[in-house]
Amino acid sequence: MATSYQPGAMSDSRQDQPSGPAGTAADGLAEALAVLGDRWSLAVVASLLDGPLRFGALQERLPAISPNVLSQRLRTLEARGLLVASPYSERPTRYAYELTSDGRELAGALRLLGDWGLRRLGGAVEPPRHGACGAELEVRWYCPVCQRPVASPSNDDEDELFYA
Repeated sequence: MATSYQPGAMSDSRQDQPSGPAGTAADGLAEALAVLGDRWSLAVVASLLDGPLRFGALQERLPAISPNVLSQRLRTLEARGLLVASPYSERPTRYAYELTSDGRELAGALRLLGDWGLRRLGGAVEPPRHGACGAELEVRWYCPVCQRPVASPSNDDEDELFYA
C-alpha cells in the first residue's frame, strides 16, 4: 500500500500534539517512515550506497522485486529527493540511478538496521573499520562544550546521556 508523500505530514494522532519549532523525535520518525516506509525503498537505497547503478544492475541486486515495483520505487525516491536519474541512452531512454546527499545520509542508519537484523538472526556483526588502517572503529558520545567524552546512561547524573 503506497502513501502519498507530504513533507512534515504525519499520519496519526501525533499530528495534533504541540511540539517545538523543529518537532519531536516522533515527528522525525514519522517523516522518515513517510519517505522510506514502503516496502523495498530501504533496499533500493542500500543497493545504491556503493555508487550509481543502471536498472538492470539494480534488478540483479534485488531479484525478489518485480520490475514494475522497482520502477515505481525509483520514481518515488527521485520525487522525494533521495536519488537522481541520469539518462545514459536516448533511444530507448535508459537511466543510471545515484543517491543524492540526502540519500547518502541514510548509510549509517541502514548499517545500524542491518546489524540489528543480523544480530536477531544470530549472525555475527562485523564492526565498521577505518579505511586507512583497517582498525575497528569505536563510537563514543562527546560533549564539545565540556570537551570530554560522555558515558552511557548510568547512576552518575553528571555524565548521564539523555535525549532532549
